[in-house]
Amino acid sequence: MDALENIILRNSPRVLTVPFPSKEQMDLVYKAAFRAPDHAWLRPSRFIQVTGDSISKLSDIFEKYASENIADIDEQKLQKYKLAPFRAPMIIIVISNITDHPKVPEIEQMLSTAAAAQNILLALNAINFAGMWRTGALALNEKIGEYLGLEKQQRVLGYLYVGTPEGEPKKIPEIDINDFVTKWD
Repeated sequence: MDALENIILRNSPRVLTVPFPSKEQMDLVYKAAFRAPDHAWLRPSRFIQVTGDSISKLSDIFEKYASENIADIDEQKLQKYKLAPFRAPMIIIVISNITDHPKVPEIEQMLSTAAAAQNILLALNAINFAGMWRTGALALNEKIGEYLGLEKQQRVLGYLYVGTPEGEPKKIPEIDINDFVTKWD
């Protein structure tokens, strides 16, 4: 697939099913991830790849986190958190491992990890798989890291749901770049 076409046509599918990428394919996907910009070669990006029976383990973590940390949660919403990991046959937990550095602030390290996550989505698309990025209450807070067994300096930036897209792709709306780009000539 042409690189620009890959970027322009990538989108998040509504449904993801099996198969998911093989170990060899994921090795290439992670190589692409680590080509993201990385000031001072800190390599802040970390990933937890969840498949098989571990999806149930992640489900239990989501449910426990939601029941203990989301105020006034009702049974219906709690069930939504519990079922969330079953939306795809593979989940990649996107983590930024923050290093205290005099020239590279925390936000820059998190942005590097976000760029790595985007590279994962593009690499998946290039090999005919797909992914969708989810955040919400289960990301960008220190408490969820405790439930996942992370170290204090590690931040969950989101979850990439990965698999084979099923059904018709979503229509990508046309945009007028002039609505979003200011040009200084």
